[in-house]
Amino acid sequence: MTRIFVAGFHHETNTFAPSPADWAAFNAGAGYAAYTRGETMLRTMAPASVSIGGFAAAAAERGWTLVPSVWAGAMPSNRVTADAFERICGEIVEDLRRALADTAGCGGLDAIYLDLHGAAVAEGADDAEGELLQRLRAIAGDLLPIVASLDLHANVTERMLRLTSAMTAFRTYPHVDMRETGLRAAQMLALRLAAPRHARTMHAERVPFLLPLNAQCTLMGPAAEVIALIEQLEAEHREADLELNFSMGFSAADFAECGPVLFGYGTDAAIVRGAVQRLHDAVVTARPRWRLDLLSPRDAIEQAIALAADADRPVVIADTQDNPGAGGDSNTTGLLRALLAADAGRRLDGRVALGLLFDPASAAAACAAGAGATLDVQLGRAVPTWSGALTDPPVAARCRVLATSDGVVPLFGPMTAGATMTLGPSACVEVDGVQVLLASAKAQMLDLDLYRFLGVEPTQMKLLVVKSSVHFRAAFAPIASHILVAKAPGPMAADPGDLPWRHLSTNTAPRP
Repeated sequence: MTRIFVAGFHHETNTFAPSPADWAAFNAGAGYAAYTRGETMLRTMAPASVSIGGFAAAAAERGWTLVPSVWAGAMPSNRVTADAFERICGEIVEDLRRALADTAGCGGLDAIYLDLHGAAVAEGADDAEGELLQRLRAIAGDLLPIVASLDLHANVTERMLRLTSAMTAFRTYPHVDMRETGLRAAQMLALRLAAPRHARTMHAERVPFLLPLNAQCTLMGPAAEVIALIEQLEAEHREADLELNFSMGFSAADFAECGPVLFGYGTDAAIVRGAVQRLHDAVVTARPRWRLDLLSPRDAIEQAIALAADADRPVVIADTQDNPGAGGDSNTTGLLRALLAADAGRRLDGRVALGLLFDPASAAAACAAGAGATLDVQLGRAVPTWSGALTDPPVAARCRVLATSDGVVPLFGPMTAGATMTLGPSACVEVDGVQVLLASAKAQMLDLDLYRFLGVEPTQMKLLVVKSSVHFRAAFAPIASHILVAKAPGPMAADPGDLPWRHLSTNTAPRP
């Protein structure tokens, strides 16, 4: 019987963001499942549309027995606190030690599978995943296979590559292939269980510049072209079991190895090296195309209003620098102020909505007042950015409560089908014809249901502002007439060259 130890640890760390990820953040989960351990973890995560869910399905087909440890995930933010990191690592290490010692009638372990994000930075451990892997290797030894799945935005380090038998990253952004990545990880592990470690070779190349988050979208070039080349090369070299990856990096983690990495595995060293080099050349040759031109809030709103006048579908504006999926707190008011200043509500007949605005106090007040009530609120808040300056101040407004909810939201979108989000007391309020969706938990606007649960039908709107960078495109691109990206003040730099880097390698440029 093949026994596989499984655990998950997800955090995407923006070291320039205002809020850390403490132990409470992992217990809350928010956009992730809350912290779980043991059989409960497996029951919770196996059906989910995430990598560990895909791996569990493949394991069941192969007759593998999974030995569950910990699932730990928290919303992107500043560093994982030392306390939280040590608790998570401590429990995973303890579980592994126990599983390896449990040889009575079950033969210990045959391998380890880890569902990792790959871009975590903890207090005292810049390479958080590498630190976890080193602790596991110290117990498991050098021969036990360790395979990991990664987020597309992983900052892959030399230590991560050295300590794992194989890793595989998402190939889509928006991430609609998370479960498929887990299936691929299971196939990679099966190959390594069938042949000794020395039968395969690995090669990696680091890209000499950071990639803006918005440019990493695989629905368009140049990212789409690199992914297509990966699939082409793998198909051409099946005889060498070629496995290729493009980890595009999370360009807001201030440590030396932040940035994109191309890496691959196979049975023929020359083929692996040649394929990775070809991918590297494709990324570097496209360097000018990775650069972005973003709109100011005012220009984005005026363009959207003009476009919406003749459109039969909504115009969507991404508030990319307040993306809670990248370290923002989803509470800045730059785009809301621009909507109100442009009188967008009146000009578009009240068919304007913005969400989700993380504002527990205003959401609670609106829920207490109830639908139909009118009340005075301070919407959003000013937060510090990497420059030390504050974002726009809260919006003082008299609003009308349109709808309230307990914030328990079943999701059905392309990234989230089958999941349920818990946002706490939530409300939709109308301010001068603009509908603002308030929530008591941070969540990226990546699903149409995150409008619908408060009575807003997104397909009937003229203009939608979403707190997201790219993930929203999976659900919103099919209903949008146009998509614009705005650069309002916020904690997540759309252009990594704007950030005050202190520890980034001198071999890596902060912008393409």
